[in-house]
This record gives sequence, structure tokens and C-alpha cells, in this order.
Amino acid sequence: MAIQTTLLILGASGDLTKRLLLPGLATLLDVKQDWDIELIGAGVDELSDEDWKQRVRESFSSAECSGDRFEQIIAASHYRKTDVTSADDLGELLAQCSHAPAIYFALPPAITEQACEQLKGMDLPDGVRLAMEKPFGTDAASAEKLNGLLHSFIPEERIHRVDHFLGRSTVLNLLGLRFSNRIIEPLLSSTHVESVDIIYDETLGLENRARYYDHAGALTDMIQSHLLQVLAVVAMEAPATLDADDLRTQKQLVFRAVKPWGDDPATAGKRARYTAGTVGDRQLPSYVDEDGVDPANQTETLAQMTVEVANWRWAGVPFTLRSGKALGEPRREIVINFRPSPHVPDGVGGEHEQDRLRIWIAPDEMSLELNVNGPGDPYVVDRAKLETKFNPGRLTAYGEVLAGVLEGDATLSVRGDSAVQCWRIVQPVIDAWRNGESPIDEYPAGSHGPSNWDNLLH
Repeated sequence: MAIQTTLLILGASGDLTKRLLLPGLATLLDVKQDWDIELIGAGVDELSDEDWKQRVRESFSSAECSGDRFEQIIAASHYRKTDVTSADDLGELLAQCSHAPAIYFALPPAITEQACEQLKGMDLPDGVRLAMEKPFGTDAASAEKLNGLLHSFIPEERIHRVDHFLGRSTVLNLLGLRFSNRIIEPLLSSTHVESVDIIYDETLGLENRARYYDHAGALTDMIQSHLLQVLAVVAMEAPATLDADDLRTQKQLVFRAVKPWGDDPATAGKRARYTAGTVGDRQLPSYVDEDGVDPANQTETLAQMTVEVANWRWAGVPFTLRSGKALGEPRREIVINFRPSPHVPDGVGGEHEQDRLRIWIAPDEMSLELNVNGPGDPYVVDRAKLETKFNPGRLTAYGEVLAGVLEGDATLSVRGDSAVQCWRIVQPVIDAWRNGESPIDEYPAGSHGPSNWDNLLH
């Protein structure tokens, strides 16, 4: 289906637009040859139209996209210095849009909210859509307030709360694995699963993001948003269809069932921050010595939270979500640990490890680890892996995000009630940390994490 729309980026002079949005748009346009996209950038920086066009060209080139089609889009694009909190400036921007605009807020949350306050009182073009980066609010109350503001002038189906972490291809890969295989789906319940681990470890340190990160930390930055979305897709019941409404309703039912493990937030959550160390060939200072960090904030760079999905399928199964920075090796995986075999006949040797399904994200791959009679003694079982790669999709993560926004497909968007519920899930742990009920541990940069944490770190 051909699309004709204007992509209006607020905050277009920032790093997010240059590194992610524009290359993502390039990959999208490379696939959707019949789409007619007008590109308008707006920001606080002084940029001439020529400087803006060159910036767009460089971003497109970084995605290995060039040629006459892209040059035409660049030539028709333009930039305007804008105060996005001014109704007059926003009105002039919208008047320049040739088609129904998709407004992308590549802005800090507070500025996004101020801009929406101005949009509320304006006569908006028909079909306008809004796309917003995380975090959506700073707690449940602020998320509810922002929902109320948005719903006062635009319907929910035209609000895209962006989560690039779960791209469309990854969601479909997980759903296909779960619901298209009779030998897998019946095993995914408390009857057969002992635990589930969802891990996103980074080797990167703070990377000059103190202004945001030192007030957020790993729990808010990764677990409250991205990893809870992964949990929902892993734990949800089969939707009737793949329409956004059906899919997001099933995810919300999971969120409503999630609670801290053992109803004890102080023990369900763990936190730590990195000290000086070496990651690969990079020497990192202690987090508290990074530029812009206030040690009094007690910001964690590694967070772990164990929860229960208290419903018929999953009650009693611990789901552990963990994410951290400056760790020794990158890990992006879902690990489903099955219960041990109830009986192994006497005389069968080997270690008889638990069966384990591992699913890696970006690139999407899976491995089913089993005990089988391998080479050598036929009375001894060995470990074997059945491995495969999923369809990688044709777009970058932000290409898929922009495809959903421009098509009006909210599959990758977080629904308003889910955004609130995800804050409610993590708030008890945040409160326990603020009240000093859980210590903040330390780990050397480049290590696997605190030595006193469980083996999930390894």
C-alpha cells in the first residue's frame, strides 16, 4: 500500500535523529519504493537548509542508501529553527506539511509534554499522528497525567509510544515460535518451566549520557520499558489476530498479573554500579567519577528484578529481568529453563542437565539444549543443541518503528494503560531502594557483575 505523508521530526538537530531516525528512514524508503515521504526537521539549533540536507545525506549514506530517489527526498526536505513549546512556531511548522503529518518527538520527556500542551489548543490537520520516545512519564501518576493530556485532543490509536527494542520481526519470530509449534507451546507453563531469565547486558559504559541516565538508572532505562515488553510477549496467551488491538490487549493482561517475587520488593530487586575497570581494550573510570554524575543519586548501572506472572499459566515461575552497563560481554537473550526430568533410569550416566530454550535478540536466533545419547558410551548422555536462525527482517529497529508510525500500525507501540502498568510493576522496588531497604553493590567494569550475585550473571 502506497503511503503519502509528512514526517515532522521535533528535535531534529539532536543525536537520536542523526544516528537512528534518519538511517532507519533510509532503510524503510529503500524497501518501500512507492512511498511518498516529505521530511521536515525542527530543532533549537541554527541550521541552514543546506546544512540540514547534508546531515540527512550523511545519515542516509551511513545506512548505505543513496541514488536519485534519496536525492529527491533530500532536496524536498527542509529544516526550521523552532521553539516547540510555542504554539505560534508549531502552527507555522504544521502549515508547511504538505500531507497528514506524523510528528516524531525526538525530545526530552518534559519538553515533549510542553509541546503537547500547545498542540492541545490547536486546530490539527486530519490524520495527525504522534510518536514519542521513552520514558513515558517518570512514574505511574505522571504517565496517567500525560495519557489524559494526549487523549484530550487525539485518539489512542494515533498515539505511538515507541519501543524500538522489540522490532516487528522479533515480535513475529517469538509469536511464530510459540504459537505455530504444538511441541513447544504446551510446555510453556508452570507445569514444565522452572524459571525464565530475560537478560540484556551491555559492554558500553555511560557514554556521555549522565544528564538522562543519572536520574534514571538501569531499572527505569531498561527493565521498566524494554524488558517488561519482552516478558509480555514470552508470557502472553495467543492473540486472536495479529492486529495491534488484539496483541496489545494480551500484553496488558500479562502486565496486570505481574508482581514482585514473593511480594517482597526489597529482595525481589538487586542493584549495583560499576567501579573502575577494563572492558575489552577500553579503560573505564568508576561510574561515580564519570562526567555529570552525582554520587548522591545512588544510581544503579546494573539492575535485576525477579517477578511472578500470577495467573493460571505461570503462577510460581520466577521471571528474572536483568540489564546492566560496562559488563564483560554483551548478552541479549531469553532463557527458558525447564524442570528436571522426573525420573532417569538407573544406569544412565551423564550430568542430566535441565533442558533449556535460549532465544537471542538482534540477531534473532534460538538454541534448544537437550540431553541425548552422544558418541562414545551409549549409556552416557551428552549435551546437544538444536540451533536455527530466525528471519532477520529487512529493516533496522528504527526503520520498523517508523514503518508502524507512518502506516498507522500500533503493533510496536506501547498502549497507554500498559505504560502506566509498567511503572506500577517497578515502583515497589524503586520505593524499597529509596528507603534504603536494599544495598547498592559494586562490580568492576569488565566483570560479570557483583561476585555475591547468583549465577544468572554467568
